[in-house]
Amino acid sequence: MEVDRHKMNTQKLIATAGALVANDKGLLAMDESTSTCNKRFAAAGIPQTVEARRAWRELIITTPGLSQSISGAILYDETIRQKKKDGTPFVKVLADAGIIAGIKVDIGAKALAAHPGEKITEGLDDLRERLAEYSQTGALFAKWRAVITVGDGLPSRGCIDANAQVLARYAALCQEAGLVPVVEPEVLMEGSHPLARCAELTEEVLRSVFTQLYAQRVTLEGMILKPNMVLPGLGCPTQDSVNVVADATVTCLRRAVPAAVPGIAFLSGGQTGELASARLNAMNARFRSGLPWAVAFSFARAIQQPAMEIWRGNQADAAAAQQAIRHRAMCNQAARRGEYTAAMENPPANREPQAKSAA
Repeated sequence: MEVDRHKMNTQKLIATAGALVANDKGLLAMDESTSTCNKRFAAAGIPQTVEARRAWRELIITTPGLSQSISGAILYDETIRQKKKDGTPFVKVLADAGIIAGIKVDIGAKALAAHPGEKITEGLDDLRERLAEYSQTGALFAKWRAVITVGDGLPSRGCIDANAQVLARYAALCQEAGLVPVVEPEVLMEGSHPLARCAELTEEVLRSVFTQLYAQRVTLEGMILKPNMVLPGLGCPTQDSVNVVADATVTCLRRAVPAAVPGIAFLSGGQTGELASARLNAMNARFRSGLPWAVAFSFARAIQQPAMEIWRGNQADAAAAQQAIRHRAMCNQAARRGEYTAAMENPPANREPQAKSAA
């Protein structure tokens, strides 16, 4: 009986992971912590209140046609408990639209003892109980982010391996609870390092992560990897072309990510929406037919930011903000197909960017 239950749970995980990267769709990360969301609201002149956050997130999930290009939405603890103005739970709104609900379960990156300038992500202590609650609420997947800082002498091996082990323990607990883990090891863009340094570190980090995932008996077919793209640091004087970034990123992933993983959904990491779409597009246009995993997106600011600047807390501008969200989501779906072009950023009035339908 126990074997049958385990087999059924594994089949469910594999099916959910597959659904998250099916039909050239991607994930919408709307899991900003309250403090992060408030900072973005402050910059846009939006009141930093529970109601403003609720209204913003209602605007996102009720965007018409969102499910055509978004397969899943990653929520925050506050958000998964919230409801529309009419009382409908957000999780039900998403389910009714055909979007899978997910939940961020880490509690943030804290200073790593004896490693100045480095961080470890925390939140394992009561994770089993929290996952059971989130599962009851309707979440089918979860997300945990680890951050790797690049600098003089950084990152250390201790920091890389500590975060890799925590990611693997989180992933195992998720799968035990029937939730697909989205595993997010992020090599940060901050710094003046060249692209080659990011490539070297990203490969090293991914190798450590998968070593630990194997050790913790995580079913690779029932998870999603959410890595950074291989990019030069923001302060690097050489900002490499879209094609160079695509080549370096795919080379790194081919070396470090097992073919059993169904999908890679990139974080945007502070890239502009247009640049994130262009880089994702180049990977798919140049390499898609030869890759063992789907190459998708799990963007936050790169989808939300233009809409937030339109909305600014004014409900009269909600429809225009929703149009901006839909536009960015559709551009990223086109990028998954290798069909995104810069011309999609300035479509004729009242027309959405068009991509060919899936075969």
